[in-house]
Amino acid sequence: MNVMFTKTKLTNAKTITVAMFLLLLSAAVLKSAPSPAPPSGPEYTSDDQLKRPDNYRQWIYLTTGFDMSYSASGMAMDHHMFDNVFVNPESYKAFTETGTWPDKTMLVLEVRKAEGKGSINQRGNFQGGDVMGLEVHVKDEARFPGKWAFFGFDDAKTAKMTPKEATCYSCHQDHGAVDTTFVQFYPTLLPIAKAKATLSAGYAKEEAAK
Repeated sequence: MNVMFTKTKLTNAKTITVAMFLLLLSAAVLKSAPSPAPPSGPEYTSDDQLKRPDNYRQWIYLTTGFDMSYSASGMAMDHHMFDNVFVNPESYKAFTETGTWPDKTMLVLEVRKAEGKGSINQRGNFQGGDVMGLEVHVKDEARFPGKWAFFGFDDAKTAKMTPKEATCYSCHQDHGAVDTTFVQFYPTLLPIAKAKATLSAGYAKEEAAK
């Protein structure tokens, strides 16, 4: 009787030990599991302002421009500028598969001042640490009559929609290579658009006229 009792006691102890081990293992796995990625689609305030996507530098980098201007006269500035373009990962993946942008696409244009003097640099320019401007191009078909809208951010966390009368809308509509966006300046995406035959008629006409 004492032997059976001892065996039962040992069996129960082993069961409890195994259960505690599995519980601790599960807790460790949950603790080490990566946190879910923050949403990369557009988020709005109650008064229809766009919330700034603060994690955009974790998105897909598309290109960098240097002193670019869509006007022949350009803008008179006493310094050079870089602009960097990023897109939310889900939309980038969709573009690589279809050659066009899905709903809820967000393209971020980040502007930084070009610096010439710093560290061991003797020629050329590098990007400064301060962001001089931030513009977001959003595709939200249910919200915007033209499907797309622009938002310009200063130091605020939210921004009102740029009025439709602004020239950026007509410029993108007339010259955008794909779905009113300047894919012609995104070297990794332009070949995909060509292969998928998604280039706009306006852009194709401009290219043929060269």
